[in-house]
Amino acid sequence: MSQYLLSIDQGTTSSRAILFDLKGNIHAVRQQEFTQHFPDSGWVEHDPEDIWSTVTKTCNEVMAEECGVDDEVVAVGITNQRETTIVWDRNTGKPVYNAIVWQDRRTASYCKSLKSASREPAVHSKTGLLIDPYFSATKIRWILDNVPGARERAERGELAFGTVDTFLLWRLTGGRVHKTDATNASRTLLFNIHTQQWDSDLLELFNIPESLLPEVLDSADDFGEITKCEALNGVSVLGVAGDQQAALFGQTCFDVGMAKSTYGTGCFLMLNTGEKALKSEHRLLTTVAYRLNGKPTYAMEGSIFVAGAAIQWLRDGLQLIENACDTEPLAKDTPLDHGVYLVPAFTGLGAPYWDPNARGAIFGLTRDTGIKEIVTAGLQSVCYQTKDLQKAMEKDGMRPITLRVDGGMVANNWVLQFLADILGARVDRPSVIETTALGVAYLAGLKAGVYESLDELSELWRCDRSFEPIMTKQKRDELYEGWIHAVQKL
Repeated sequence: MSQYLLSIDQGTTSSRAILFDLKGNIHAVRQQEFTQHFPDSGWVEHDPEDIWSTVTKTCNEVMAEECGVDDEVVAVGITNQRETTIVWDRNTGKPVYNAIVWQDRRTASYCKSLKSASREPAVHSKTGLLIDPYFSATKIRWILDNVPGARERAERGELAFGTVDTFLLWRLTGGRVHKTDATNASRTLLFNIHTQQWDSDLLELFNIPESLLPEVLDSADDFGEITKCEALNGVSVLGVAGDQQAALFGQTCFDVGMAKSTYGTGCFLMLNTGEKALKSEHRLLTTVAYRLNGKPTYAMEGSIFVAGAAIQWLRDGLQLIENACDTEPLAKDTPLDHGVYLVPAFTGLGAPYWDPNARGAIFGLTRDTGIKEIVTAGLQSVCYQTKDLQKAMEKDGMRPITLRVDGGMVANNWVLQFLADILGARVDRPSVIETTALGVAYLAGLKAGVYESLDELSELWRCDRSFEPIMTKQKRDELYEGWIHAVQKL
């Protein structure tokens, strides 16, 4: 009998079901994209029913087509787009409004008013986060205040809130389980990362009834038995983590100073700080990396809102390329110092700027500028933004000792070489780049007893290729200085 771990990887633009063998190798993948909704400027929504249908469809397909009668799925893990917010009716399970996506900026003015009232220091000290539309609390408040009758229903205990993991758990278990894990809870602006509990002062500040909130478990824990996904009925969900923390776990960055950077829709650089929740003085976030046996491990994180989404825009919006893979040969044929800078602030700027009102721009256009220069600038923008995060971490005294990368963009060798050059650091790409899904497979496997320790998981990590910097410091500084000038012009 072959044994597998199944990961539900519910992302910003698609849902995937991935079967891993017990050595962490991919056995099979199914993926389905779903519609993005942009009802107003800076607003981003998903239909929760699209999320649910694509998750069940991919799970049923991968099981029907790739699992034989003698195969066994030992456990399921769920990883998810993190701060995305859903509120639903406890009786019917029906959402009261679309999911408000992490990229959404509709609450920017409310966040500005809280910061003007000097509320951010107290919030930051409890949550490790900044007051920004990115996080869940202001999205919940918006739904309660703008959906007719929602606040009254919430105060009567009729509604439930969850990030996407919680919504999926509710649906998969037929409404029996309303739970999340500590990593997702730590992204809501409502969870005290030091006490590991929902915080009454924060609930009062954002005017959110506690009855809305799920129970918070460890990242490797018993989240309930699946009863509403035909091919997985009877299997238990034993691992849950937000996508970036799951990637850190999948990269086996278990030692203090180890870091990963994920290049998906956005880019997220996360550095393990161990048992200490270090406070950043340079507008980085402190967050729960994972929690095992009731004990949290913390991380410092820099969040970039647009990475792969910039390439998607070049493909779908400007139609400069047909496929993302077309970018590598174009970049190879373009000088590094072509003079064009693309700042992809389509939904504001994340760390370390935290400017929700910034919007994208292209600088340095001349009569000679063509498709290849604009496409190359799009690729470089992802690396420059990573450099912003590296500089902020260095100022906080936490330069990463190793950088492991993952996500769809890291298949592009040109990008990783330029990343190593602009960071002046070695970049390691693992053999399995689906580390987000792998991370929750490992968490589920730990709870199931498939793996005995973190050391055993570390031994499974394999490097596909390392990229060493070859650019001179002078050239690196010149290129990055041009980026800083471009950002300052926004």
